[in-house]
Amino acid sequence: MPFQKFIDYLSLEKKYSQHTVVAYQKDLSDFLQFAKEGYDYKDIIDVNYAIVRSWIVSLVDQGIANRSINRKISSLKTYYKFLLKTKQIEVTPLAQHKALKTSKKLQVPFSEKEIQDVLELLQAEEGYEGIRNKLIVELFYSTGMRRAELIGLKVNNISSAQKTIKVLGKRNKERIIPLLSPVAKSLEQFISERNKLESINDKDFLLLTPKGDKIYETLVYRIINNYFSKASVKVKRSPHILRHSFATHLLNEGADLNAVKELLGHSSLASTQVYTHNSIAQLKQVYQNAHPRNSK
Repeated sequence: MPFQKFIDYLSLEKKYSQHTVVAYQKDLSDFLQFAKEGYDYKDIIDVNYAIVRSWIVSLVDQGIANRSINRKISSLKTYYKFLLKTKQIEVTPLAQHKALKTSKKLQVPFSEKEIQDVLELLQAEEGYEGIRNKLIVELFYSTGMRRAELIGLKVNNISSAQKTIKVLGKRNKERIIPLLSPVAKSLEQFISERNKLESINDKDFLLLTPKGDKIYETLVYRIINNYFSKASVKVKRSPHILRHSFATHLLNEGADLNAVKELLGHSSLASTQVYTHNSIAQLKQVYQNAHPRNSK
């Protein structure tokens, strides 16, 4: 298989998720096909920057967004860095490359009222799926975990005595997040319902379908989108927006940026700072209302 050593490096050494590894592999395969068909290159190890530029132009002509193109070129960059590291090349053809300009996407978090309205809707639902779906919303909003992290939660990640949950993040980095008392109660209620399932296939995993299988990405997205479409008119209603809401609401209430960084599992503050735009707006409002020099 082309790029197998690189794929192994991403999976085993860098600890990238399977989803990310597949994306890298597809980007590299697409570029190799372009280089073969257009320029008769058999290996992208021999390609120069002019070929990369031609690929970028062809992607632009296809109407692919700059953000997506930058991600594809990022895959190439990582591959060439690997070739440098393993001494297969001496110079990367992307040394002087500059990313295409992209407009910053402003992610609009759910309001506290929208989240409360959804939780009230879920409170009225009965049965295994209703209780599970309510727990999913509560876990997202009270911990800020990612969708893949929620899907990967295992029963033994929960400590009822300590009221904590262990989350396995990107590159297998673990973090411990405290559980709010209402969420701990929802978890207890869910486990009771989970134990009543007729059969459980994926016993280690916490969140299951009614058939006892581990939940999956499209199901989680559908749950969040369906319930929030009843309480919010926002265009984007995804698990990531709940993560965004978690961070924004904490910052609005004066939480320390470093503490939010740790809860989110970010490796740098720069990643956490994208969630601060709403907290800055809140800060301005508090400042305007509280400062003596401002005319009331």
